[in-house]
Amino acid sequence: MAGAVIPVNEPLLGAREKQLLAECIDTGWVSSDGPRVRQFEEQVAASLGVKHAVAVSNGTVALELAVAALGLGPGDEVIIPSHTIISCALAVVRRGATPVFVDVDPDTWTLDPVLLERAVTPRTRAVMPVHIYGHPCDMDAIEAVARRHKLFIIEDAAEAQGALYKGRACGGLGDVSTLSFYANKLVTTGEGGMLLTSQDHLAAQARLLRNLCFLPEQRFLHQELGYNFRMTNLQAALGVAQMERVDQLVETKRAMGARYTQRLKGLHGAAMQTVRTWAAPVFWVFGLVLDDAVPMDARRWAQRLMALGIQTRPFFWPLHEQPALQAWPAPQPCPVTSRLARRGLYLPSGMALTPHQADQVCDAVEQTLRAGAP
Repeated sequence: MAGAVIPVNEPLLGAREKQLLAECIDTGWVSSDGPRVRQFEEQVAASLGVKHAVAVSNGTVALELAVAALGLGPGDEVIIPSHTIISCALAVVRRGATPVFVDVDPDTWTLDPVLLERAVTPRTRAVMPVHIYGHPCDMDAIEAVARRHKLFIIEDAAEAQGALYKGRACGGLGDVSTLSFYANKLVTTGEGGMLLTSQDHLAAQARLLRNLCFLPEQRFLHQELGYNFRMTNLQAALGVAQMERVDQLVETKRAMGARYTQRLKGLHGAAMQTVRTWAAPVFWVFGLVLDDAVPMDARRWAQRLMALGIQTRPFFWPLHEQPALQAWPAPQPCPVTSRLARRGLYLPSGMALTPHQADQVCDAVEQTLRAGAP
């Protein structure tokens, strides 16, 4: 292996994060009752132009809380792109509802609105667009389908904090929207997530469900069964520090995406995610998909890049091919998603990536593609 490994992701934390964490410890405010939780919620809501933000323990439960707050359950169908993380399906299945997997656009890798419309049935209650890898979905087209069929929109913006769709912030485009603050996200709290909405009743229901459905007037009396999805003050303190420089974080991500795009725009053997004219992506990760003529798959390519000190990650495995989800077969073929899983990977894309490291990554990508088959 040549030199030190360039990690696929590394968060960027500093003195302000340490200061706020130390404050939590010094004051004893470490649980969800601490003041930094509400401050973090207010920061994120303001940045995305929504009325309410409900902080939770991770992005997966943010999705589950969204499904629960909408009252979805047995007999209801939720349409989901097959090209996404399994958390999207888990949120639906664990509420007893039915996930319906559809294929994605071959250029942007996001939910295909035409296939979305074809998948709607009388039982469909919601659609879950995912801004994959930081590129916005075609929300106008998706919203048009949702309006025609009276569907809820559960917007998964976990990978797209800071991205814009036609000038509007991703994370504020659904009936409910969700974010993740995992270590590899634009803003990190280690673990953590958030539900966002401008609808008062959905926010109230989400807050009730998040906290075990404790009744305000009689704490240990429960009329509903809720969850313990609370975010700690320690997590929120990290988030507050990160949100204080969120514009800088977005700028850093976009600069990384621009550098990779400039270096790799004439690349032979692999294609980048297409950026639509109406999109201002945030490049959560920078993905490449091998051309069919290249005589290796993404797994072998990753091994060759690792031998040169470049750590990568494969694309998501299709939801419709997951062994744990075979009880819910896709109603239509999903060839684009299946190809992406076998031909795609993403490059080092963390907040701490330096321009020099990005150039080293590009050199390795070009070298491995020039070499052809092993």
